[in-house]
Amino acid sequence: MNHNSISEWLNGWRLRLLIVSIVLAATGYISVSLWVGWEDVSAAVVRIGPMIICLSLLLSLLNYGLRFVRWELYLRQLSYTIVSKTNISIYLSGFALTTTPAKAGEALRAVLLKPYGVRYSDSLAALLSERVSDLLAVLIMAAIGISQYPQYEPLIWIFALLIPAFWLLIASKKLLNSIHIISIRLPAILAKIAEKILQILETTRRCHPPLLIVQASILSLIAWGAEGVAFYAILQQLQSSISLETALFIYATAMLAGAASFMPGGLGGAELAMTGLLHLNGMPVADAIAASLVIRLATLWFAVVLGLIFLTQEIRRISND
Repeated sequence: MNHNSISEWLNGWRLRLLIVSIVLAATGYISVSLWVGWEDVSAAVVRIGPMIICLSLLLSLLNYGLRFVRWELYLRQLSYTIVSKTNISIYLSGFALTTTPAKAGEALRAVLLKPYGVRYSDSLAALLSERVSDLLAVLIMAAIGISQYPQYEPLIWIFALLIPAFWLLIASKKLLNSIHIISIRLPAILAKIAEKILQILETTRRCHPPLLIVQASILSLIAWGAEGVAFYAILQQLQSSISLETALFIYATAMLAGAASFMPGGLGGAELAMTGLLHLNGMPVADAIAASLVIRLATLWFAVVLGLIFLTQEIRRISND
């Protein structure tokens, strides 16, 4: 895999989507702030202050670090051992394309890991396992306060049902064989795509022995809980009376709402849900918007910036080899 191959992978819709997502996010954030009152939102951000923003960034780093440990566990389960310095650089490079639907752009890791002998199907199986583990952790966080918001139960249940459905799919050899029999009757192109998907699902099965499920779930819950705590710290700095339990629920539900919106990085959906729930809990609109913007900058966009930095280093390293 050379520099040109990486550049080709980044060209086209992936790069355009990244640029469009950044422009849309900036436009949306500025527009909402102007609509509510730029001065009020800016004043709320100032009240949050640099110390809490730095704390949020540190807790985001903890989130990324724990998720990397989980990533290494998945790769080792698939019999791969990559030098940690190299692996973490590749892992963080994937964050550059976090603002793609369902974070699909993070599949860039598979391209970067290929020169180290990691098959595409194995990298993608580890990535799929990550998404499921993330979903489980966020659902647990959301379940903490769902009793206070029965109107959001359908959203939680929709996502909750995906996890047992996924585990049933990868655990049932008979079901996968049945899907394979059906797929070979499809047109050639569709049959080939179905074959690749089934190969990834077969590999994903190896990422889910009972002990690893427990280890990954604990790491995921602590990782996403760290960002929830950062969100709570921001709310406390704005003198909100919202409890930690409610803050975790709001943050987790906003993440699910963003995922359900199918927008890149959950843009718009997550911020809208977060702001709305904060306002329902008594926060002034300007404060709610400021809290939502700061936590998204400290989590989503911080990850994108880190990803771009490490991806640039990876491209430079590859071009020098």
